Amino acid sequence: MKRAKRVPPPRLLVSIEDAGTMLSIGRTKVTELITAKTLPTVRIGRSVRIPLAALEKWVEQRTSA
Repeated sequence: MKRAKRVPPPRLLVSIEDAGTMLSIGRTKVTELITAKTLPTVRIGRSVRIPLAALEKWVEQRTSA
C-alpha cells in the first residue's frame, strides 16, 4: 500500500531572503524597508520574519490602479 504524500502547511512567515525574492529586490533593500519600519516584521529570538499576509497587503497598498 502506498502512503499518501504529505502536503506541507502554508507558510505564515517568510525570511528576509524569501521576501526579497518574492518582491524581486535584494536582501539589502528588504533590510532597509524593515529598518525604516515600512515593512512589518515578527521577531522570534534573533530571527526576523515577515508575515506573508502583511507582505501581500503591503504590496497591494502600493499598487497603483
